[in-house]
Amino acid sequence: MTEQETPGELRARFEALVHAVAQPLHTFLLRRADADAVEDILSETLLVLWRRIDDVPALTTGSEVDPDAVLPWCYGVARGCLANARRADGRRRRLTQRLTLARRPVPAAAADHTDLYAALGTLGDLDREVVLLWAWEGLAPRQIAEATGLTPNAVSIRLHRAKRRLAAQLERKNKRRSGHNRSEGRSKR
Repeated sequence: MTEQETPGELRARFEALVHAVAQPLHTFLLRRADADAVEDILSETLLVLWRRIDDVPALTTGSEVDPDAVLPWCYGVARGCLANARRADGRRRRLTQRLTLARRPVPAAAADHTDLYAALGTLGDLDREVVLLWAWEGLAPRQIAEATGLTPNAVSIRLHRAKRRLAAQLERKNKRRSGHNRSEGRSKR
């Protein structure tokens, strides 16, 4: 926007540009992209044109827009938006493939975890989230603190208490305390 140009004049200039280039850009994109994606790519192209309206060659305030002067530059913008859309589509496809390959079939004799889920259901929302971040996502208390907004010390306390409540709920068969044996890792000299 030039210093003398008002917001209304800027809008009028953009509308004149859109009037001159929208249909040719639409046709250009129809020849190069899936019909389902054309409208999205065109809207992205027009957004870029709005942001860079001062960069459009031969586009001046108050004058008629010459499509032959502005279209080549606008085609370049549309090509860039089309390339971005293709890259994004490729990333989505690769992610879908990875997720499909990562899904493992559940074995026929899968363990029944209904007791565990019931015990998790007795915990408060924040305690359950702390336990799940620790157990399923493998996060350390410092990382859980960052994700939840708690302090690392508060996470450690919540995790300890929640694990103790879960153990009581599940009535652990092995009453031994978890952790290392005192003799573990020492030589027998």
